[in-house]
Amino acid sequence: MNYEANMKYGLSPADEEAELESRQKRRRLLLIVGALVLITIAGVLAYRFIFGVADQGEEVSQVALVTVAVPEQEMVTRTANATGSLAARVDMPVGVVGEGGRVVAVHVQPGDWVSANQILATIERSVQTQQIAQLEASVQVARADAKLAQNNLDRALALLDDGFVSRADIDQKTATRDAAVARVNVAVAQLNQMRAQVGRLDIRAPAAGLVLTRSVEPGQVVSGGSGVLFRIARDGEMEMQALLSEDELASLSEGAVAQITPVGMTQSFEGRVWQVAPVIDQSSRQGIVRIAIPYNPGLRPGGFANAEIAMERLSAALLPESAIQSDQQGSYVYVVGKDDKVERRNVKTGAVTSRGIAVTQGLTGSERVVLYAGGFLSPGETVKPRLAKSATDGRAGG
Repeated sequence: MNYEANMKYGLSPADEEAELESRQKRRRLLLIVGALVLITIAGVLAYRFIFGVADQGEEVSQVALVTVAVPEQEMVTRTANATGSLAARVDMPVGVVGEGGRVVAVHVQPGDWVSANQILATIERSVQTQQIAQLEASVQVARADAKLAQNNLDRALALLDDGFVSRADIDQKTATRDAAVARVNVAVAQLNQMRAQVGRLDIRAPAAGLVLTRSVEPGQVVSGGSGVLFRIARDGEMEMQALLSEDELASLSEGAVAQITPVGMTQSFEGRVWQVAPVIDQSSRQGIVRIAIPYNPGLRPGGFANAEIAMERLSAALLPESAIQSDQQGSYVYVVGKDDKVERRNVKTGAVTSRGIAVTQGLTGSERVVLYAGGFLSPGETVKPRLAKSATDGRAGG
């Protein structure tokens, strides 16, 4: 029957299928055009709703919503961050004091604690021992001669009153006795000198402290030119030699507290500034600050460390970093003034703390400071301010 209908209108089955496909394409095209028209209408309506366009061509009015806060003045500790190396506060090099010789024993190792005058190493002294024995014998001979001279003088004095001995004989025996006593003193002095020289063969600690290095071994021959054999940190005290800029040194004083963190460690150690450099390096414009640190096994001389030094306490307003802008004229913030208009306020920043950046000049503490998106505002612009809970927690405000 379909074949008959197709034959009636003069259409073949292939022509009928092509005509059906053409109708479907036209229908899809109409649907796409209708959707585009609807999207365009919705966009126009949204634009008019968002930007407040009036139906009768009223002027567009857009007011930005900004978060503001009134930062109060509070006491802030200004800090300075510095880097430097660790060292012994008093580094005592120890070498050969006497004539030297062959080392027969070393009694300490690096890391050992020693007391003042403790023997660190012993040098062979067999020759000096024989010399001491010889001098001791010389002292005994001199004392015997002096004793004999004294006895002769005593006997002569006993015979003087009887006339058997003349005054000249008495004077001669007295001189002989005095010379013998002098020879005793000379022999004793020579003996003491040799004993002192032998005592100087022992390498001793000049003061109590911690042995840092050792560069001598048993059997080694040492002398006054052998250089440093031991290094000792007096009382085990360490220090950090931190580098600070010229302006930071000007406001730093002895006794300031610092937190020292060696590289590779999370633990910090408290120290105090005990010396501020009296000179400034002309090339780097920096100076050395010496920070004393009590002994701790984690502090190793020669290591690198970071220091946070408390410089001074001052009154300042704390603002988040997002509130502070900068240009060629310096740092500034935007404040919302009369009639909710934006004003530029030049400020001077100070310490950077965990709660924000301290503003030391430019704010009195009664201004409404824009906390966020200040880079999109311009002076004189009207805004709608929203008060935050605090300057350092501006996002909490709603």
